[in-house]
Amino acid sequence: MPRKIALRRSPIHGNGVFAVADIKAGATVAVYRGRLITHRQADRLYADGAETGHTFLFTLNDRYIIDGNVGGNIARWINHGCAPNCQALVEEAADGDPRHDRVLIEALRDIRAGEELTYDYGITLEVRQTPRLKALWACRCGARTCAGTMLKPKRGKRAA
Repeated sequence: MPRKIALRRSPIHGNGVFAVADIKAGATVAVYRGRLITHRQADRLYADGAETGHTFLFTLNDRYIIDGNVGGNIARWINHGCAPNCQALVEEAADGDPRHDRVLIEALRDIRAGEELTYDYGITLEVRQTPRLKALWACRCGARTCAGTMLKPKRGKRAA
């Protein structure tokens, strides 16, 4: 099966993932891989995560997180976009074991060769979203509808 995606330098942020062939809407373009850790382990290992503006952690379910820093694949380099061409979907395991759930990155629309893949990270932080944190988690996607930050507004609050 020919590869449809490749890692390249991104105008959005550092590395990015690009289509090297046309991708149809609904196609799975990648599975997010990495070490499976608990939320408690993630808190212990990456306690300063909110302060870095950079993460390869993906919440899988109520019990587990995928740590793309260890054993991660190309999917960890897909950048955030405010007008994304992909989405991340959690696929629950048929056996009901939450350790076997997985994250699929799926094309929302037809993607042409050469386009950078993006999805909405949907980042929520437990701490107050100060202007400094919003800047730290700045979005540089360039979309006409860019929110300027990868952080989702707190429930009941308006986006700034």
